[in-house]
Amino acid sequence: MNDQDRIERWLGELEDALSQAAMLVARGEDAYAEDPAIPLAFEALVNRVGDLAKRLTSATGDRFRHPMWRAAARTRDFVVHHYDRIDQELLWRTVSVSFPKLAELLDEEWNH
Repeated sequence: MNDQDRIERWLGELEDALSQAAMLVARGEDAYAEDPAIPLAFEALVNRVGDLAKRLTSATGDRFRHPMWRAAARTRDFVVHHYDRIDQELLWRTVSVSFPKLAELLDEEWNH
């Protein structure tokens, strides 16, 4: 598999993860607060999205240089290494506000 094929696969995986996040967000903030599985799913999605952002930024040089890509990677590192200090409100905002912005950047990449 060449680099371009790998990047396309990662972009597809990222699109899937962001879509799954959007479906969970659509359940609403009350569901997020009441169902303990949703925050755990958000943590997993932050991990996956951040890991893919890391792969894309390191594999492509300048192509993924927007600060949102690096922010996703840093957020992933925090969630993975400091899971005991996660602010649930901030986690909600990350997935409900920042992920849609990342999805917009991803759409721009697909159309690039």
